[in-house]
Amino acid sequence: MSPATTATQQTARRPASIAAASEYAGVHPRTIRRWIAAGWVTAYRMGPRLIRVDMDDIDSLHKRIPAAGGGPGA
Repeated sequence: MSPATTATQQTARRPASIAAASEYAGVHPRTIRRWIAAGWVTAYRMGPRLIRVDMDDIDSLHKRIPAAGGGPGA
């Protein structure tokens, strides 16, 4: 991996606290911790107690549900 690629990946992260991520996703903070344990969300430890999650991981969990009946006019 080139240094430019590494720098791009590091700046592309959107770190947020578990509380902020849970508010954004509309779930309890315990749910965010479950998602971390399940491997659905990447967590980063920033010191002995501070944990941050990548908001892009939270966004990737949201899936669009197609409309029933196959769309407009159906």
